[in-house]
Amino acid sequence: MTTFDKREDGFEKKFAHDEELQFKANARRNKLLGLWAAAKLGLSGPEADAYAKEVVVSDFEEAGDHDVFRKIRKDFDDKKVALADAEIRAAMDELMAQAVAQIKQSG
Repeated sequence: MTTFDKREDGFEKKFAHDEELQFKANARRNKLLGLWAAAKLGLSGPEADAYAKEVVVSDFEEAGDHDVFRKIRKDFDDKKVALADAEIRAAMDELMAQAVAQIKQSG
């Protein structure tokens, strides 16, 4: 194996590792976001956990965060929870930072 091949293999492994960490961070963020939204919706205990799982699953509808945001926005609108889009987006950003920190601690 040449030096170039070794470097290429190293880059591929790093890319795969980074993608795995990003997937884990997104899933963790979505669970935390689901629990946050559940509290705003007045859910607790098993209902809150079930709702958080729905939020995690909603992320598989399309690439990016739009599907998760849309689910929470619709659920808030349906239950008359008055939160601005910017507040939901801010929670998404804050909880992503928490999720990344948690993964780095456990990693």
